[in-house]
Parts: sequence; structure tokens; C-alpha cells
Amino acid sequence: MNRRKFLSYVGCGCCGFILNSCATAPITERRQLKIIPEAKLNSQAAAIYEKVKIKEKLITGSKLTEIKDIGKRMENSIGEYFYQANLSDPTAFFDWEYILIDNKKIKNAWCLPGGKIAIYSGILEVTKNTNGLAAVMGHEIAHAVAKHSVERASRGMVLKVSTQVIDILSGGKISQVNRTTGMNTVGLISQLGIMNPFNRKQESEADYLGMIFSSLSGYDIRETPKIWERMKKTNKGKRTPEFMSTHPSPDNRIKKINEWTNKIILKYPPIKI
Repeated sequence: MNRRKFLSYVGCGCCGFILNSCATAPITERRQLKIIPEAKLNSQAAAIYEKVKIKEKLITGSKLTEIKDIGKRMENSIGEYFYQANLSDPTAFFDWEYILIDNKKIKNAWCLPGGKIAIYSGILEVTKNTNGLAAVMGHEIAHAVAKHSVERASRGMVLKVSTQVIDILSGGKISQVNRTTGMNTVGLISQLGIMNPFNRKQESEADYLGMIFSSLSGYDIRETPKIWERMKKTNKGKRTPEFMSTHPSPDNRIKKINEWTNKIILKYPPIKI
């Protein structure tokens, strides 16, 4: 088979596969590529979460209770929203769980696929209050609800396969460049030109959806931009340039959040359960 025929067959096959794997993010309806089974990622995430629980020093008591209470309100509000909208609930198969990790140096939180959430005690210095904590949790929960991990894993697989196909069709020129430069040239270009901007889009989507979930749950989302102002002060101006980062710059983030706030308050008021 000549190279042209091989390329046409591969292209048609890949396009058909990708088209059949397209989906949309909840609420925003952004087109997504999801070819990795969600159940597989959820299972892997649950196993990782158990290891984290063993390795890290965990905090219990009133602060963890507050986190769980916020989480439960969001769980119920998210489920009720999709029920009332007569839409498929993306959290239907989540096994929600919350931990508070004792580490004041880390100002972070995350939510693994399937609803496994961790809050580091350091970020409590930034959230300051219940509405601030709800804003952070809403953002992390939004990543899981929008299946961002599934999307990133799927896109990573497509990039890897596409690079291998192009290398074959180019007679190994990509491999030759990598050997000559001693670096993964295509990988670097893909990260800067595809994956990082794509991840920034996910981060903005998580900001937007997180504010919706917080508002639906009865929390005051006007606290959200204040968190990022406090985070800017905490970082003391030290941050990665936006084009090199997977996150939007704080200023761009705050600007968008301020633009969304009033619209979200009006369109997504606390939901009646």
C-alpha cells in the first residue's frame, strides 16, 4: 500500500472514531472528545484516593464537617438541577467522599473523577469563610462533573497515536529531530500549543460551572473574585506566564468571574429540593 492510500485510510478511520466519541459538557454544551471509559478512570481514581488517605495526615472535626456539609448541599443541588431540567445527571454514578489534609504549605484542593475530593488546610487561609470554601469546592467538583479528566486522557491518547502515524508517514523525521535535539519536540509543541490552552479552557469552564453549583446550593458567589485577589497576594506576584500555564492568569480569571456573577445569580438561584 502506498503512503497516500495509507494516509486516507488512517484519516477516515480516525475521523469516524472521533466523531462517534464526541459529547458535550453539561450546561455549557462545549463539544468534548471522550474515548476513555469513565468507569475505568473512576476506578483508578478511587484506588489513588485510598493511597492518599493512608499517606497523608488527615484532619477531622468541625472543619471537615463543614466541608462535608458544603459537599452534600452541592451533591443534592447538582442532582436536583439535572432532574428538574430533565437531563442526564453526570454525577449519577459518583461515590462522593471528602478529606481534609493537614498541610498548611499547600494552598490547593482537587476532585478526582467520580467525586473524590481533597482539601489542603493551607487553602483555608485563602477561602476565609464558608462562601469562599464553597467557591473552591464548586470549582473542583465542576472538573469532575464536566468529565475533564476523561477528556484530557482521551485527547492525550489521540495526540500520541497521531504523532506515531505522522512519524511513520514522514519516514521517521520526528524521531530523528528528537534524537538530534535530545528533547521531545512534538510533545513540547503539543503542550504549549494544544494541551495548555485546552486545559485553560477547562479551568475557565470549571470556574463558570463551579459558580453555578455554588449559587444553586445557596452560597454567595460574590465571594469568588475575592478569593483570587487573596490568592494573588499570597503568591506575591510570582506565577508562570499564561501561555506556559494550564491555568488562566489571575487577572483574566477575575475579569471573567466578575462578568459572570450577576448573570449566574439571576439565572441559577438557590434550587428548591
